[in-house]
Amino acid sequence: MASKNYGEMSMADMRKLLKENGLEKWADKFEEKSVIKLREFNDAVLTEMGIDPPEDRQKILDSILKIWPVAPKVFNDPIHGSMELHPLLVKIIDTPQFQRLRYIKQLGAGYLVYPGASHNRFEHSIGVAYLAGELVKALKEKQPELNITDRDILCVQIAGLCHDLGHGPFSHLFDQMFIPKATNRTWKHEDASVKMFDRLVKSNGDLKEMMEKYGLELSDDLVFIGEMIKPPKTQEERSDEVELPPATEDEAERSSSSTGLQQVPEQHSAKAVNLEETLHSVQSSPQWPYEGRPKEKSFLYEIVANKTSGIDVDKFDYFARDSYHLGIKNNFDHGRFIKFARVCDVDRLKVDGLEVDRQRHICSRDKEVNNLYDLFHTRYSLHRRAYQHKVVKIIEYMIAEAFLKADEHIQIEGSEGTMFTLSTAIDDMEAYTKLTDCVFDQILNSTEDNLKKAKEILTKIVERKHYRFLGEIRHKGTPNKDDIPQLKEELAAALPFPREGAQADGLTQEDFVVLSATMDYGSGAEDPIESMDFYSKKNPTQTFKIKREQVSKLLPVQFSETLFRVYSKKIDPKSLEAARGHFEQLNPVWSDSHVTESR
Repeated sequence: MASKNYGEMSMADMRKLLKENGLEKWADKFEEKSVIKLREFNDAVLTEMGIDPPEDRQKILDSILKIWPVAPKVFNDPIHGSMELHPLLVKIIDTPQFQRLRYIKQLGAGYLVYPGASHNRFEHSIGVAYLAGELVKALKEKQPELNITDRDILCVQIAGLCHDLGHGPFSHLFDQMFIPKATNRTWKHEDASVKMFDRLVKSNGDLKEMMEKYGLELSDDLVFIGEMIKPPKTQEERSDEVELPPATEDEAERSSSSTGLQQVPEQHSAKAVNLEETLHSVQSSPQWPYEGRPKEKSFLYEIVANKTSGIDVDKFDYFARDSYHLGIKNNFDHGRFIKFARVCDVDRLKVDGLEVDRQRHICSRDKEVNNLYDLFHTRYSLHRRAYQHKVVKIIEYMIAEAFLKADEHIQIEGSEGTMFTLSTAIDDMEAYTKLTDCVFDQILNSTEDNLKKAKEILTKIVERKHYRFLGEIRHKGTPNKDDIPQLKEELAAALPFPREGAQADGLTQEDFVVLSATMDYGSGAEDPIESMDFYSKKNPTQTFKIKREQVSKLLPVQFSETLFRVYSKKIDPKSLEAARGHFEQLNPVWSDSHVTESR
């Protein structure tokens, strides 16, 4: 009886509902409406329709609530204004797995440098769900031939809502700086997002029933949602992987390893879904690696996490939200992008090294190319001024250092009473649900001896006695994994005053910290607009590329640079002065120039 358009019912279904509740005598009162919008009904409306006595009006309202138990909810947001969300999204928001995001800072340690950056993953995720709905609904309205269903819209919104469920304490710090050192393995928050979504669906009893009530087909749609959260990685991407210094912290640059839910309950699924099967599907079907939707709907995979152009609603929200809370101007207008977005058939010469058929991609009007350059320049500016701010990065390094010392001493209860540590909690979603930024205060306020060293590090952060920035080096070429140890070795060997009879000051490699920071426009050294397809007003079905030279001669020629930031662990005046001397005497072969901290 439930309509695929939530809150709506046909006259035939309303007549059936009234008959089931002994109220068929009032059916004629609804005859004028071809589509009945249930959320418009209340006691006053039913009275105006001439339905009396009050007992019958209440019975009608109660029968409606049995079918639509959760009403749409309006969220007042400082970025997007009034956001109305589907009742199924509201149900997901009200789960413990999602509420956990209230306690994970969007910008990690950025809040310890920028006082306004107090926002959390919670509101960002709601904003992404809202924008995902706005974009897919706009495409449906402009291009009905795409056959976008209400199932598609709801799945895209759920993926937007749940895409960050797997973030750990202090967001990217956890998966980029702590987990690799604690476990010696590659792990990304998208892995946990899919697992956490799986747990969210299974552990909230009536959620699956509600999903089906709103028209979802769980055997396909849960897979589809998982694939949008964590897109599969192509064979070409896997073969191109090289080991580099720590990656830049952009949630949007999705780590894109293979996807799949742990398992869909048998009573809701006609086929088993697990990681192994999905991995096999990705590797054996390079031309179409997805299972949730056919190739005709390839554009749906570009809304939440866009592997093709990097332009997606995740960026739209966090560019606007982060800029607002940081006090940094955002020049990109995502509303304008949505208005000019259009799905076109695009020829892809190669995917995974193979010729492929035409696929449908989200394209933009040719006149919007400057707006898109603004998007990528905004990304660069946010990284330079905030995400990779020199003090933010060293505080994150120190927090990760404290977590490593506290790791085995923090015990978190998980499934069946099993205890997990900070680093092993990622393997158990019940334990991981309890892991948030609150662990910082747990360590800071601890009186346990085994947390003493970790507490000392966090105390230094709180008291602003963090490691001091000495300067940065702009790397000439392509960084590699041996650069940082070599740089630390040369730092320790470089005497501040290289003259005969100079005395060593006792500083060693362990007294220096060297962090890499790669800043780009989102596509490494490449111009990101080269991966974007455009259409013209004259011919909206024909796509083409726009070269940088056709836009402006004032655009960047180089789109990426890597910096090495050097810090001193010792911050007493004498040691700090000596450390600065080491940096100033560093062999200039490392870069064309190096910048020192002003004293």
